[in-house]
Amino acid sequence: MILSTTPTIEGRPATKYHGVVTGEAILGANIFRDLFAGIRDIVGGRAGSYETVLREARQQALDELAAEAQRLGANAVVGIDLDYEVLGQGGSMLMVSASGTAVTVS
Repeated sequence: MILSTTPTIEGRPATKYHGVVTGEAILGANIFRDLFAGIRDIVGGRAGSYETVLREARQQALDELAAEAQRLGANAVVGIDLDYEVLGQGGSMLMVSASGTAVTVS
């Protein structure tokens, strides 16, 4: 499965459009990550635990998007857009959503 943020795949024209596909991942931020991220805010540096959670959520959303495209008979998804949102009371949850157009490319 080819996944691309571009509207086309160079040298591989779309022969069939299957429609819009999406994938979402919602993950809870745990209290220890919040604590360590707060310390990082004070002393500086990267919040590695949050980066890991964000990376995992993004991959889950893309995996779900690819699975939906495959169910439709597509072999690629083009024009992928990734969105990130904080949800829940006090921003306790992170949502990553991915959407794109499922296509068959030659």
